[in-house]
Amino acid sequence: MQDTSPPAPAPATPEPDPAARCPVCGRANTCAMAAGLPPQDCWCMDVRVPPQALARIPPGQRDRACLCPACAAELPPPEAPRPGSAPI
Repeated sequence: MQDTSPPAPAPATPEPDPAARCPVCGRANTCAMAAGLPPQDCWCMDVRVPPQALARIPPGQRDRACLCPACAAELPPPEAPRPGSAPI
């Protein structure tokens, strides 16, 4: 007898941990604590993050998600290449 039941659904892709994304630009923040590592292993422990950069974190994300290194240094996020443009 042939099995006529519908195929099993594909396993759901796990949602990325929001604590692993920069709340300003959305890129990976490379946070050691979000990766389950000790806080002293985080890149931010070796740099001074300007208060202006910290002020860019939305109030609902403060103490929940970390800035990425670029936003912590107040660098603008890299622009996506424009279609048809070539690197110089």
